[in-house]
Amino acid sequence: MTYDIALVAAPDETIHDLLQDRLRQFNRTVIDSGRPAEDLAVVIRDGEEERITGGLWGRTGRGWLSIELIFVPEELRGQGIARQLIALAEAEGLQRGCHSAWLDTLNPEAALLYERLGYHRFGELKDYPVGNSRVFLQKRLKDGI
Repeated sequence: MTYDIALVAAPDETIHDLLQDRLRQFNRTVIDSGRPAEDLAVVIRDGEEERITGGLWGRTGRGWLSIELIFVPEELRGQGIARQLIALAEAEGLQRGCHSAWLDTLNPEAALLYERLGYHRFGELKDYPVGNSRVFLQKRLKDGI
């Protein structure tokens, strides 16, 4: 087999999707949890037009809920909506057999919210970006594991 290695300075989503799909396929052959990983979404809809304006994106698998994205529109912040999004995701994670959840954030205020919701810091990437940190948090969803 011959091959070339090349830098793609401005890659598009198709490369990301291909790599992600192939890595997930490989991981399934190496780490079989008995239950496939599944995506999860909790959305905020505009009450009038019912278009999605924000929400949460995550994934369940191998006993974990991974919360990848949370976005609450500016005009809805401070109303407990992030807590509701996380609570719904955690409940679904439990339904899917998850024992724990994890997430990360660049926002120090969000990290404090997650800690109030029972998440504990397990890592920090300092100066990401310079002068800030990327904080990693986890929470046990059910005891006995």
